[in-house]
Amino acid sequence: MTTIAPAAGRRLRLVVLGGTSGIAEATARIYAAEGAEILLVGRQENRLAAIAADLTVRGAARAETAVADLAAPTDAAAALAGFAATLGGIDHILVAYGILGDQAEAARDPAAAERILAVNFNSAAAWCLAAANLLEAQGHGSLVVLGSVAGDRGRRQNFVYGAAKAGLAALVEGIAHRFAAKGPRAVLVKPGPTITPMTEGMVRKGFTWAKPEDVAAVVRRAADKGGPVVYAPWFWRYIMLIIRFLPAPIFNRLDI
Repeated sequence: MTTIAPAAGRRLRLVVLGGTSGIAEATARIYAAEGAEILLVGRQENRLAAIAADLTVRGAARAETAVADLAAPTDAAAALAGFAATLGGIDHILVAYGILGDQAEAARDPAAAERILAVNFNSAAAWCLAAANLLEAQGHGSLVVLGSVAGDRGRRQNFVYGAAKAGLAALVEGIAHRFAAKGPRAVLVKPGPTITPMTEGMVRKGFTWAKPEDVAAVVRRAADKGGPVVYAPWFWRYIMLIIRFLPAPIFNRLDI
């Protein structure tokens, strides 16, 4: 299904929840080149302002910012209504924030595990559900959510983070099913390892590591067309298909 395009003569309006993330910034640059109106939401006021200024230079008709802790308890529906008022409406919503956390710490400290789950699933789910209600009420628009290939199968290196992303995947797929034949669309984009501030400190070598710009191109296309689940880059669909179906004895011997 293809989302309904903005009316002739009207620029596309994008809200980015997690506007300072590497993938979000790269995606916003694509929208800016299209002349979109963009609202970036996040915690880092100075960083948001710098990105917004850059987007304006790159062609954005308008680049606004809103400072908010997206993981903190809030009335997401009211907040989205405020964002819509700022832009004069919303066409696309990108949910792009999250934390990787420390798996070893999360395994021994319930509070650390709870933090990973709260940020990556609980709060994200609240924003997704509020966004779904807004888009369904207006009858058009796209909700694009960044998931992760880590949600496809529990791995010893990051299973708490993966559990949160698995839950988010089920939620967004359910929203996509809810939207069927109603006009809006919902898409979960599952990136593989990406070279962003979130993965600093890791050994980031090999063909499986993507640049934010590579993932951003997938995110932008997903907002307009395609199925409810998209892998970024594309080859991760086949890598994860193999991993999902590996017998447990073999999977357990892998250092992943």
